[in-house]
Amino acid sequence: MNRIHPKALLNSKWTKVHPVHRERHFVVTVVEFDEHHKVKRCVIEAVINRHEYELNWRELTDSLEWQIGWH
Repeated sequence: MNRIHPKALLNSKWTKVHPVHRERHFVVTVVEFDEHHKVKRCVIEAVINRHEYELNWRELTDSLEWQIGWH
């Protein structure tokens, strides 16, 4: 399990364990918080082609799918 604090998400780098369409390396480009300081929106961008995907930030804690940093 990857451990990351929501406030450290912005600009963090991630590697997808099982790449799809050669998209392996990603950067978190958008993190929006609600009035209770909970993440309401998280967007990652593929480095290879700049495609953006919105996801639940907690998916990044799954170490079977994501690794912290670029590998």
